[in-house]
Amino acid sequence: MKKPNAILAGYGTSIFEVMSRLAVEHDAINLGQGFPDDRGPPDVLQAAADAVLDGPNQYPPMLGIPALRQAVAEHAGRFYDLEVDWKTQVMVTSGATEALAASLLGLIEPGDEVVLLEPLYDSYLPIVRRAGGQARLVRTEPPDRSLPREALASAFSDRTKLVLLNSPWNPAGRVLSRDELELIASLVEEYDTYAVCDEVYEHLLFDGRPHIPLMTLPRMADRCVRIGSAGKTFSLTGWKVGYITGAPSLLTPIAKAHQFVVFTTPPNLQYAVAHGLGKEGAYFYALASDLQAKRDRFGSGLAALGFEVLPCHGTYFISVDLRSVGFEGDDVDFCRAITTEARVAAVPMSAFYEIEPPRHFVRFSFCKRNEVLDEALARLRRYFRG
Repeated sequence: MKKPNAILAGYGTSIFEVMSRLAVEHDAINLGQGFPDDRGPPDVLQAAADAVLDGPNQYPPMLGIPALRQAVAEHAGRFYDLEVDWKTQVMVTSGATEALAASLLGLIEPGDEVVLLEPLYDSYLPIVRRAGGQARLVRTEPPDRSLPREALASAFSDRTKLVLLNSPWNPAGRVLSRDELELIASLVEEYDTYAVCDEVYEHLLFDGRPHIPLMTLPRMADRCVRIGSAGKTFSLTGWKVGYITGAPSLLTPIAKAHQFVVFTTPPNLQYAVAHGLGKEGAYFYALASDLQAKRDRFGSGLAALGFEVLPCHGTYFISVDLRSVGFEGDDVDFCRAITTEARVAAVPMSAFYEIEPPRHFVRFSFCKRNEVLDEALARLRRYFRG
C-alpha cells in the first residue's frame, strides 16, 4: 500500500494525550495536560446555553459573527491601546491551534524558513513542516531562559518568512520583556519578515508583569498576527474558540486557509465569548491573581519535597529539575513512575525539544482546585518519603 503523508506520519501521539491516557488508566491526578478543573464563569456558560436555544444554529459567517469580532477588537483597544478594524483585521477560529495552522499555511511558501524558540509547544513544528517551512530553532536555557541574542540574530536570514513567538510562554513559564521584544522587532524589520504571536495566555501573568503584544511596538502592526484563546481566558478549553488579529494583507491569506480547514466555529460559543470579552477588568485581574496563588501554593509544596523549582512568570505550568531529588532515570521514566506509582501525572520537558533535549526537567500544570493540588502533593510526598 502507498504510504501516508511522511511528515505527519513521522510524529507520534501528542505527549499530552499519552500522559492523559496513562493518568486515566491509573486513576492519577492529571497535572500533565493544561486544563482547569472549574466550571468557568457562570454568565459565559449561560450565554452559550441561551444562544443555543435562541439560535441561529446554522453556519455563521466564515470570519466569525460580528459581535465576537467587534468584541475582540474592543478588547485589543481596552487592554493594549491597539486600533483594530473588526471588519478587516479580526477572524474567529476553532481554537488557537487552528489559528496557528491557518496562519502558517496561509503565510508560508515551501522552502521558507521559520524561526522558533525552544522549548516549544508541540504542535508548532508539525504545522510548520506540513506547510513546507524549514525550522530554525533557537534554544533557551534554564533557569531564566533569556533570549540568546547572538543565536537569535544568526537564525534570521534572507530566507526567513516569519518568527513564531509564544508569550506568555508554554512550556517555559516565561514572559518576554520589552527589551527582548524590541530585539525581535528589529530583526523582523531588518529581514522584512513577519511574526506569528501565540498570546493565548495573555491574561495569565504573575507578579505584576505586563503582557506586551509585539504588535504594539513601532512599525510592527502590519507585520504581526496575534492569536488569542477563549479557552484560556475563560477556563473553557473544550470550547476551542480562538481569534486572530492582523493586518488585512496578512489576514486575507490566513482566512483562505481557514475556510478550507474548518470554515467556521459554533455560533453559540461565539456569542458567549463575545459576552465574556466584555466583562469588566476585575474579572481578568482576578483570573491572574487566583492562578498566581495556585502557583505559589503548588510551587512551595514541590520545593518542600526537595525539588528545585524553576521560575514561572505566567501560563498554567511550573517545571522542576529531577536532579534535585536524586531520581535515577530521565524525565520520561520519572513521569511514568509518578503516574503509575504515585498516581500523579506530569509531562516530560524533553517532549518540547527537537534535537538532544535535556532529560531532567518535568512540567506540572497547577490550574486545578486547591484540594486537588494538595492531594497531588500528598501523593508525591508519600512516594518520595514513604
